[in-house]
Amino acid sequence: MAGYNAPIMDMRFALDELAGLPELAALPQWEAAAPDAVGAILDEAGKFAAEVIAPINQSGDAEGARLENGVVRSPAGFKQAYRQFAEGGWNGLPFDPAYGGQGLPWAVSAAVSEMWQAANLSFGLYPLLTQGAIDLLLHHGSADQKRTFVPRLIDGSWNGTMNLTEPQAGSDLGALRTRAQRANGHYRISGQKIFITNGETDLSENVVHMVLARLGDAPQGVKGISLFIVPKFLVRDDGSLGERNDLRAVSLEHKLGIRASPTCVMSYGDDGGAVGYLVGEENRGLDYMFTMMNNARLSVGIQGVGIAERAYQQAREFARSRIQSRELGGDHGSVAIIRHPDVRRMLMTMKAQTEAARALTYYAAGALDRARALPDAAARTRALGIAELLIPVAKAWSTDIGFAVADMGVQVHGGMGFIEETGAAQHLRDARITQIYEGTNGIQANDLLARKLVRDRGAVAAGFIADMRQAAERLSGVPGPASTAIRSRLLAALDDIERATTWLVATWRDDPRRAAAGATPYLRMVGIVVGGWTMAIAALAAHRRMRRREDDAAFLEAKLVTARFYAENILPQAGALLTAIVDGGDTVLALSDERF
Repeated sequence: MAGYNAPIMDMRFALDELAGLPELAALPQWEAAAPDAVGAILDEAGKFAAEVIAPINQSGDAEGARLENGVVRSPAGFKQAYRQFAEGGWNGLPFDPAYGGQGLPWAVSAAVSEMWQAANLSFGLYPLLTQGAIDLLLHHGSADQKRTFVPRLIDGSWNGTMNLTEPQAGSDLGALRTRAQRANGHYRISGQKIFITNGETDLSENVVHMVLARLGDAPQGVKGISLFIVPKFLVRDDGSLGERNDLRAVSLEHKLGIRASPTCVMSYGDDGGAVGYLVGEENRGLDYMFTMMNNARLSVGIQGVGIAERAYQQAREFARSRIQSRELGGDHGSVAIIRHPDVRRMLMTMKAQTEAARALTYYAAGALDRARALPDAAARTRALGIAELLIPVAKAWSTDIGFAVADMGVQVHGGMGFIEETGAAQHLRDARITQIYEGTNGIQANDLLARKLVRDRGAVAAGFIADMRQAAERLSGVPGPASTAIRSRLLAALDDIERATTWLVATWRDDPRRAAAGATPYLRMVGIVVGGWTMAIAALAAHRRMRRREDDAAFLEAKLVTARFYAENILPQAGALLTAIVDGGDTVLALSDERF
């Protein structure tokens, strides 16, 4: 498997030009996000990812996590790497310094997280869920819960998990059966949870499980769900660890990918009930859990970016070194396959889609930052609306790209891509789960349509489309065929998405099933068009920087070429998706169940 080098210039470009890091760093809350400080953080994270985490990716996949007498044994090198990770303070980047965090914007944390995910997706799941648990507790936990759990989660000595799914209740959380009973100031939890990432581990001292359960007198359905903190070891008043709680991992799943990460079947209450502590109010657990779920959904989108970057880097290096066949139009001997047009097409597609997904996810993270910190209330509300609109897109579209780019990476390798030793197949296997967990990509599409688009009759989407039009129009002032091509293609795609948005909002009223049949094509359209908008912003920024002679000229020229490639090769797909959205629903629903 080829090594990993963090694309720090690309990351800084996306942070500055799309996430709006200079604007964020100007706010009093984020004085620590000065350019020099962020540059140093990215450099150190890149070194750690390349030198410590990436080298145990392929070996961890081959060895896998294993369960021995109720204890998970992580693959060789993971304990040492995690210890260094925790000592480096990497868990705490976006959190309040009062709890041991570093007080940086989520956008910066997103860039650093991309490095962990690209270097080693299995390893990257530890901070991903731990940060989600921290975010949940900071928003909804009591003062005592924050004081007890958050500092230890931030310093990495404890890790966090999310316990939702049960054998009979996958995406339908209203059907969950895990029970909670009131018991002398706490609760007793009993039941089984499945697909629990890092539910048992030997990397940290304690595991803090965030568990959804139902009280005996609770209402039926999702309105009767409560949320509990259920630690592996109970915590004494002085913060030290007490006795083992009544919970255990009974088995590990045998998986297609992310084999170094233990995916556990968890049993609670085999000996009387695990001690749990209620978060917030009874019967409001799903509301609170959505904080962690939305955090995780954006983070999984970043996983898609990371695995796409890793697969692209490996395919690019292979294409540069693999000598095979003469170049078309050439009269010399065999050349590196990167000289062949179809290989170049694949590499350009991989590069353009990865850069667009990176820009979209960083922009969404920056929107969350603005929603939390801008001084103007109306500006905060608008930023939150855009962030909520884009989070399902960031999760689903970016992970679709991650898998597609990994698939193309196998194709660039040819037959060698099908051989495990090259590592290209592992990227493909690892990437597949990202389209499933934290809500399948179909669920994300339904969320985008039914919860985000319909609730305000497309108002936030319409405002965002108008903003994207303004960016397209700014390209009219930039000379050259590249800007003309990008502008015309983007404007055409914006016309398509405007028509699709209007049609879906109108159709939902009278025929929600027909509208829902177009939900996934619509999400893909939003991803493609917003990706095209980010590439247009990149092109504008590249022109500006070239005039000022900022950055490396070759880097900026590559930005322009990549943006034009995206406009001419990927943006036109929006028109085909419009047809699927508006005209395709009838046949989606036409056949009887027996005819499938």
